[in-house]
Amino acid sequence: MPSSVDALGQACSPGCSLALSTCCSVSAWQRRLPVLAWLPVYSLQWLKMDFIAGLSVGLTVVPQALAYAEVAGLPPQYGLYSAFMGCFVYFFLGTSRDVTLGPTAIMSLLVSFYTFHKPAYAVLLTFLSGCIQLAMGFLRLGFLLDFISCPVIKGFTSAAAITIGFGQMKNLLGLQNIPRQFFLQVYRTFLDIGETRVGDAVLGLVCMLLLLALKLMRDRMPPVHPEMPPGVQLSHGLVWTAATARNALVVSSAALVAYSFGVTGYQPFILTGEIAKGLPPVRVPPFSVTTANGTVTFTEMVQDMGAGLAVVPLMGLLESIAVAKAFASQNNYRVDANQELLAIGLTNTLGSLVSSYPVTGSFGRTAVNAQSGVCTPAGGLVTGALVLLSLDYLTPLFYYIPKAALAAVIIMAVAPLFDTKIFGTLWRVKRLDLLPLSATFLLCFWEVQYGILAGTLVSVLLLLHSVARPKTQVSEGPVLVLQPASGLHFPAIEALRDTVLSRALGASSPCAAVLECSHICSIDYTVVLGLGELLEDFHKRGVSLVFVGLQVPVLRALLAADLKGFQYFSTLEEAEKYLRQEPGAEPYNICEDSVPEHKAALLKA
Repeated sequence: MPSSVDALGQACSPGCSLALSTCCSVSAWQRRLPVLAWLPVYSLQWLKMDFIAGLSVGLTVVPQALAYAEVAGLPPQYGLYSAFMGCFVYFFLGTSRDVTLGPTAIMSLLVSFYTFHKPAYAVLLTFLSGCIQLAMGFLRLGFLLDFISCPVIKGFTSAAAITIGFGQMKNLLGLQNIPRQFFLQVYRTFLDIGETRVGDAVLGLVCMLLLLALKLMRDRMPPVHPEMPPGVQLSHGLVWTAATARNALVVSSAALVAYSFGVTGYQPFILTGEIAKGLPPVRVPPFSVTTANGTVTFTEMVQDMGAGLAVVPLMGLLESIAVAKAFASQNNYRVDANQELLAIGLTNTLGSLVSSYPVTGSFGRTAVNAQSGVCTPAGGLVTGALVLLSLDYLTPLFYYIPKAALAAVIIMAVAPLFDTKIFGTLWRVKRLDLLPLSATFLLCFWEVQYGILAGTLVSVLLLLHSVARPKTQVSEGPVLVLQPASGLHFPAIEALRDTVLSRALGASSPCAAVLECSHICSIDYTVVLGLGELLEDFHKRGVSLVFVGLQVPVLRALLAADLKGFQYFSTLEEAEKYLRQEPGAEPYNICEDSVPEHKAALLKA
């Protein structure tokens, strides 16, 4: 059964446990359009749960979208432009019932860095990122994301949390003319701290405390039991709704306070200001930009964005798939990584037609979706509709939202991204992993692409070192037994040869040796040549080197090479008996009559 059916059939809450046996036979169309796997068995119970979840996510995404546009350095409406397309595309293509696509703190930071706070660049980056992601999905290149290790991701997200959070201090304190480069930002913020606006600072801190209190309230709420009195259940539902929609509640309250002050003619807060009203026009992305100094061509725009054309789509895919896999594991279902690539790629490609900036899966809103009891991706339709209604009817009200309130929303959203325990965990588990973590974390404060590139490079170097220098377990006794602890590839053959020669032939009296190869599943031509030279070295010293535990692909390669003096046994006991010259143990290829029948079959294969 495909992952889309698993996602909706196995992971649904008890209220969504309708059997999906009719979907067991899934066609190629259903794999490409997972909606076809669950839509035929959609129920009213699912509709109820999806509507509640979609509404909860919608109340979360609207204030977050306005806030994340500030992080991206774009006008507030661009956050809302980016928040609805993923809801509709994922309805058709998504393989996870929980994931919601839209603007996130990480992607907003990257957009700010690579698009110079210019909407035209942001929209073009969305289109190109979507094309790259679609190509990766069709070519099934999702495995490339596996080369970005967990320490690199943790280092990047932790640095991003600090960068984004500190970047909002200017709005939280009401400071003006603060540069966006991190180190200059830190310097100017502390330099201008005396110019803090009391109204913004007080409002921002109050909003943060309210958001924290509501979050703790929701996290510690006991589950609802059917035997509870109706009044208790109603109270529980109201508290849960308020805590879940805390962003919208706090931002609306702050806007009401700002409006009240405005009526009196005194405004102690810096407000969001005018926001373009109405739905975004549908138009092709800008492939050139006209400025006062002339026209910037498509080629020049691409050159200006530089490494962003690699970093943004890759990090978008990484974040979205990480979110999908995390909730799939938590809720006991599977997702199709390559299908997820297609979903997010098409979201960005179509999103560029409505002036969206690049989006990805949101961990926070996905958590809200899951905790609300969502059953299918249909919950996203409610979220998308709510965003569109906000654009069409509520944008005049957004004028009064204080920037300090949006800063509080952002800071509380990115705070969990900083993993305070990861350094201690890696110190206990594997200290070498601190190298890519630290390289990524520190360099991301300079430039994001350098941090990710450095961390990935360090991770790959550590991987290559383990491949080139695999550990070899040595057991000394009447017969020397050497066992490579991992696979054997061409960079490792010289190290293995040096170990075997120093242990077996380095002493004044050479001894026979057994090479136990049960951990080696494949070898290449360079390894075969190295093993042949090793056999010659043993032959010159008048002692034997025999092989044990050869897997079929390895045995096939060694037999095909016709190495002089090559001898192999099925068990270690047989090899030791032979080397001690005890009767009853003969290698499989001492003579033609003793070669087992499967040798000819192996050579033919």
